[in-house]
Amino acid sequence: MDRLSTLLSHFGVNAGTFHSGTFCGISAYGGDQVCGHVHLLQAGQVLLKPGNDPELTLSEPTLIFFPRPFAHRLFADEAMNTQLVCASLTFDGGAGNALAAALPDYLVLKLADLPEMASTLEWLFKEAFDGHCGREAVMDRLFELLVILLLRHLISSRNQQPGMMAGLADPKISRALSLMHDQPAKAWSVAELAATVHLSRAGFAEHFRRVVGQTPVDYLVSWRVSLAQKRLREGRPIALIAEEVGYESPSALARAFRRKTGLSPREWKAGTS
Repeated sequence: MDRLSTLLSHFGVNAGTFHSGTFCGISAYGGDQVCGHVHLLQAGQVLLKPGNDPELTLSEPTLIFFPRPFAHRLFADEAMNTQLVCASLTFDGGAGNALAAALPDYLVLKLADLPEMASTLEWLFKEAFDGHCGREAVMDRLFELLVILLLRHLISSRNQQPGMMAGLADPKISRALSLMHDQPAKAWSVAELAATVHLSRAGFAEHFRRVVGQTPVDYLVSWRVSLAQKRLREGRPIALIAEEVGYESPSALARAFRRKTGLSPREWKAGTS
């Protein structure tokens, strides 16, 4: 698989359209919700207040992306002639999964700066405003496609903060990440990962830490724990999960899990129920 498909095979995206058309008034979203949001400003103007950050006045077609629950508010009055299309957004594994956690709190991008999404956006807006039967089901799938295209856009950008997305954007580090993502149960050594990208062990370790913000070994543990959390949500037995993510016993997984989360798998699962 390619670097993005491998990631999405573990943490797929699901969207649910909840608004399309004229927007007038105030919509507030709390940070305690279980989902993120995507808002598309198709025409007119809208005021966006993201968390404690300054209010933004948006007057061009714009994509507003909240990958995780994040408090924000939208406002428009009748004179603004605002046309919005909005969807809730969840990734498999919950809001704290590895993919959602790797993304910024929010993104505000002009649609004119996203030419690779133009045909998908055109189709989505057509469904939103033409009123065909089955439109919401089609729009949900198009929103999911839009998020995948957005992830592709982010990976192609080199202006990233240290983290998974920066690693996936790096030609050498992305290969090592994809191997860990695709085969989490394998006991990857730093030397073995370095060899796959034709770097020395020391050079690879330093480059990985600088780009991703973690050592390769620590990243592998974080990835395994994130996969374990997803499987715990799915109700899988802990012994089976331990084997699937590369630990010789449930107790070994529990030790790694507690180091990363401060909780045992059982305690963590109880807190998410």
